[in-house]
Amino acid sequence: MSTEENAWPSIGFEEVQWDAAPDASQSRRQRLRARGPYEAAVVPAISGRSPSISTRVLALAEEATIDMVRFDRDLGESAAPFAALLLRSESVASSEIENLTAGAKRIALAQLGDHSSTNASLIASNVAAMHAAIALSDDLSLPNILAMHRALLEASHPGIAGKLRTAPVWIGGNSPHSASFVPPRHEGVEAALNDLVAFMHRDDMPILTQVAIAHAQFETIHPFPDGNGRTGRALVGALLRNKGVTQKVTIPVSSGLLANTKSYFESLSAYQQGDPEPITEMFAESTFAATDNGRLLAASIDQVQSEIHAALPHSPSESLRATIGYLVREPALSAESLIEMTGQSSSSAYRNIATLESIGALKASSHIKGRKVWIAPAVIEALDEFALRAGKRTRA
Repeated sequence: MSTEENAWPSIGFEEVQWDAAPDASQSRRQRLRARGPYEAAVVPAISGRSPSISTRVLALAEEATIDMVRFDRDLGESAAPFAALLLRSESVASSEIENLTAGAKRIALAQLGDHSSTNASLIASNVAAMHAAIALSDDLSLPNILAMHRALLEASHPGIAGKLRTAPVWIGGNSPHSASFVPPRHEGVEAALNDLVAFMHRDDMPILTQVAIAHAQFETIHPFPDGNGRTGRALVGALLRNKGVTQKVTIPVSSGLLANTKSYFESLSAYQQGDPEPITEMFAESTFAATDNGRLLAASIDQVQSEIHAALPHSPSESLRATIGYLVREPALSAESLIEMTGQSSSSAYRNIATLESIGALKASSHIKGRKVWIAPAVIEALDEFALRAGKRTRA
């Protein structure tokens, strides 16, 4: 490739006319600043570009990729109980980067239809988006990116869910004139995403470098009115699955990014200025933090299952084993959800719930949509501990 092809391009800027009516709720000074043209980013095409990354960071990224493959492999046949919890943990951490926080109990109840906590409901929608991302990972395409976004926002913002933006957006400030960053004009978003899809389909560069750059480019394009960060991080899980790094579980990379959100956003800014190395290094370091935390979660869930089995008053039936397997994946359940997901009879479901309630493995919680709900306290505690470890971070 030519030298130009090897140089990573920085974003450009173009002047855009601003015709919006003044916002009467703003101060006079704010209204004066929000007049006239503003500068929006021009995102360069990257599908034919190859980044120049230092040997040190390339080696770190390769080591991180190997660590992810090992993490996925080491769970082996026991991956099933942890896959749902790791995906949930990634969704929670990704949401927390956007300052959306809720405890594991609230989130688990929200997934059963409890809408009393807005944040928990939004995080539950992020779990749905992650499920969609993994399900669609075989075909990384613009329609499937829209489907991921639809899964994220169809419950809270159905009018914009799964639709590219048709108006300006900006980050920070009360108008694009005072913003810290103004993404490209909406007219160019679809072409920029198609170029990004072409970049993701390449197989001639280190995987984690490709994943980090794809994420940074997506965030720079900012294709949606809302939900860009969470959709972009869901895309990370889909791309890792598509490239064969993971087969069984979702690596909770966002839990690693939470270690220092200031550095995360600074690395995105560096990328926009033409330097893809900081975001690549950030993703590599975050991967190690994520797999370390994930291993601790897996060990906690293993212990929970062992303690449940040890406390049983009798040898478990097949349906009771299935119930235990279900509660460690979904720590809030109703008899109806248990029957639906395990196929056991109504009488078996209620009998198994009663058995697990008698030893403290389940605890009656509330009623949701007229259905009695139980939670698994030990699993809730393990998830909250995972979030606490990931949340020991500094913010900008």
